[in-house]
Amino acid sequence: MGKELKHFYEFGPFRIDPEERQLMRGSETIPLTPKAFDTLLILISRSERVVLKDDLMKALWPDSYVEESNLTQNIFVLRKALGETAQDARYIATVPGRGYRFTEKVRTVPESEEQGLVIESRSLTHVVIEEQDTGLRWWWIGLAAAVVLCTGIGLGLYWRAHTQSGRAAQFAEKDSVVIADFANTTGEGVFDDTLKQALAIQLEQSPFLRVLPDSKVRSTLKLMNHPVTEHVTEDVAREICLRNNGKAMLQGSIGDVGGHYLVGLRAVECQSGETLASASQEVRGRDGILTALGTVGNQLRNRLGESLASVEKFNKPLEQATTSSLDALKAYTLGQQALARGDERAGAEAFTRAVSLDPEFARAYAALGSVYHNLRQPSRSIENYKKAYGLRERVSDRERFYIEANYYSHVTGQADKSIETYKEWIEYYPQDLVPHFNLASRYGALGQYEKALAENQLALKIAPDDAGGYGTLMGLYLPLERWQEAKRAFEQAEARKLDNFVLRENRYDLAFIENDTAGMREQVTQAMGRADEEDLMLSAQSDTEAYYGRLSRAHDLTERAMQTALRNDAKETAAFWEAESAVRDAEAGEPALARREVDAAMALGPGYTVRLASGLALSRSGDDAGAQKIIDGLDKEYPQSTLVQGYYLPSMRAALQIAHNDPAAAIHTLEPAEPYELGANRTLYPAYLRGIAYLMTKDGEAASTEFLKLIHHRGVVSNFIFGSLAHLELARARALTGDKDAARKSYQDFLELWKDADPDVPVLRQAKAEYAKLQ
Repeated sequence: MGKELKHFYEFGPFRIDPEERQLMRGSETIPLTPKAFDTLLILISRSERVVLKDDLMKALWPDSYVEESNLTQNIFVLRKALGETAQDARYIATVPGRGYRFTEKVRTVPESEEQGLVIESRSLTHVVIEEQDTGLRWWWIGLAAAVVLCTGIGLGLYWRAHTQSGRAAQFAEKDSVVIADFANTTGEGVFDDTLKQALAIQLEQSPFLRVLPDSKVRSTLKLMNHPVTEHVTEDVAREICLRNNGKAMLQGSIGDVGGHYLVGLRAVECQSGETLASASQEVRGRDGILTALGTVGNQLRNRLGESLASVEKFNKPLEQATTSSLDALKAYTLGQQALARGDERAGAEAFTRAVSLDPEFARAYAALGSVYHNLRQPSRSIENYKKAYGLRERVSDRERFYIEANYYSHVTGQADKSIETYKEWIEYYPQDLVPHFNLASRYGALGQYEKALAENQLALKIAPDDAGGYGTLMGLYLPLERWQEAKRAFEQAEARKLDNFVLRENRYDLAFIENDTAGMREQVTQAMGRADEEDLMLSAQSDTEAYYGRLSRAHDLTERAMQTALRNDAKETAAFWEAESAVRDAEAGEPALARREVDAAMALGPGYTVRLASGLALSRSGDDAGAQKIIDGLDKEYPQSTLVQGYYLPSMRAALQIAHNDPAAAIHTLEPAEPYELGANRTLYPAYLRGIAYLMTKDGEAASTEFLKLIHHRGVVSNFIFGSLAHLELARARALTGDKDAARKSYQDFLELWKDADPDVPVLRQAKAEYAKLQ
C-alpha cells in the first residue's frame, strides 16, 4: 500500500496544515491554542453544517465535565484569529441555542497537487438541526476523520511533552495552579513578594493556565486557621492547592551565584509531590531579572502543555506588562497587599509611589483609578484611568481589558463599549472574577437588574468568599424587591466573616425598607470610626431624616458626613454630600437654600458627580444660568456617556422646561431617560419629573402612573426624599382625576410619613393646606 500523501485544508485566504497543527494566511502563521485548533478541525470537517455544542464539548473534552464558557472561549479565539466577530461572522456562524456552523466552503488539497477536492457543499439557506440518529452517525464519521488527521501530531506533542518532563502531558486547560512565595537567598529585600507578583502577572497572560486568585488563596488560609497575611511557603501552597482541587504548585527561587543571579521555577504536582516541569536562567545583574523571569515563565508554560504558538501570542514582556523598575514593582506589590487587607488608602499611597518611580507604569495607574473609585473620589479616579488608557499598549491582554473597560465605564461613560469589553474579556478568560463582577455593576447602573444578578452570581461561583460580591448581590436583590434573598446574602457574608461598606450600606437600606429602626442604627454605629464608611453612613442617615421631613436634622448629619470626609482628604466626597442635600432642599421648597449649598459644593470640589447633583438642584431651584453652565459643560466633556446623555442631561433640561411652564417639552425631553430611570442614581428622578409635567398638563392619570413607579419601587428609591414626596404628588394627581377618596388617602399617607417633620418646611405647609380643602 502506498504512502498516504500529506494534505491541507483551504478556505478563503487561509490554509490549515493538520499535521503541523498550523493555521496560515499566506506565509503568516496564526497562533492558536491547542483546543482552539481542535475546534477548528472539527468545524471544517462539518463545513456548512451545524455542529451541536454538546457534540463539540464531548469531542474536545471526552473525559471531563467543563462549563460551556470553555467552548465559547475557543470560538472567540478562532474568530479573532480569522479576523471576524460574532456580529460579522464570515466563517463561524452561531446557531442560537444549538451550536455553530462553519459557513465557508473548504477545499482538501494534497501536497503534490495544485488543486484538491472540494468538500461537498450544503445550502446556506437552511439550518440543519442535528437531532436524528442519522445526523449523529455522520457527525461521528466527521469527528473520526478529524481525529485521524490529528493522530500524528498528537503523538508528536505527547512525545515532546514527555521528553521535557515525565508528567507534563497530564496538565489540562481546566487545571489551576497556586503560586508559592519565592525562595530568596540573596538577602536583598526588594525581591521579597515582588517576584511572586511579577510571576502572577506573567502567567495571567495565558489562556491555558489558571492561577488561583489571591482572594481564593486568602479565603483558604482562613479555612486553614492561618492569618491571611501569612507567607505562602511551599508546604502551605501545596495544601491550598489540594483544598482547591488544583493541579500544581509553582515555586520560584532567586539566588546569588558567583556574583550573578539565578532565577528558577519549578512546578510540583499537588497530589504526588512530583516535579512536573522546571526552568531556570542565570542573569548578570538586577536589570535583567524581570526579563529572565519572563523567559523561564514562558518555558514553564510550554512544558506544562501550552502550545508554543499560544505562549508566543500571549506574551507581553514583563518589563512592559509591569515596569522595568524593581523598586516601582515593589511599591506596586505593597499596594496590592494593602488592598488584600482592606486598606484602600494605604494602597493608594503605595501605587502613587510606584508611578512616581516609573511614570509609565500603566498597571499602577489602573490600580490607582480603581482605588480612588472605591474611595468615592471620581476626579482622581478618572485622572488615573486616563493615564492607564494612554499606556495600555504596554500591558498584557488581560490587563488591557481591565484598563479599557474601566476607561469606557468611568471616563467616557460608554456603557455599550464597557459591556462589550467585559464580554470579550470573559470569552478569553472565563474564570476571571473581575469582568463578571464589574459587568454586574454596569448592568445595574443601567437598571438591567436581572442581567446584573446573573453576572454577579457567576462571579460568586468563581470567588465565593468575595465581600464585594455579596454586597453587590444585596444591592441587586433590593431593586428586584427580593427582600428575603437580600437578607440571606448578608447573613451568608456574615457567616463567612466578610465585611465591607457595600454590605453595610445595603443592609441599612434593607432595614429602612423593613422599617427596622434598630437595624439602621446598628449599621450607623458600626461605621463610626471607620475612615471609609463613617461619612457614607452619616449621609444615609441624613437621607432618612429628609425622607421623613426632618430637614434640620438632615442638615446636621450632612455637615457631620462632610467633616468626616474632609478629615480623610476626600474633598470631592464632601462636596457631593452638600450637593445631594441641595437636591433634597430644592424639592422640599427651599430654592434659595439649595442654591447656596450648590455654591458651597462647587467651591469645595467641582468634580463629575458633584456637577451632576448640582445641575439637578439648580434646574429645580430657579438658577437657569447656573444650571445651563453645568449642562453645557457636561455635554461637552461627556458627549458619548450613556447616562450623562441619556439620563442626567434630559432630567436637567426637562426641569428647566418645567420651570419655564413648558411641560409638553419636558415630557418629550425625558423620553431618552426612560430606559435608564430604574438605574443611574437610584432615585427614579426622570419619572418624578415626568409626573410633575403631567400634573401641569392636568393629566392626572398619566401623572399617577409616574408617581406610582416611585412608590412601587421601594428597593430602587429606598430612603431618598422622592419616595415620600411621591405620595404627596400622587394625592395631587388623584385630585385631578376627581377621585377625592383616593386623593385623601394619598395625602394621609404623606402626612403620616411627615408627622414628625419640621413644621416650617414649605412643601409640608402646602400639603396641609391642600388636604384641608378636600375635607
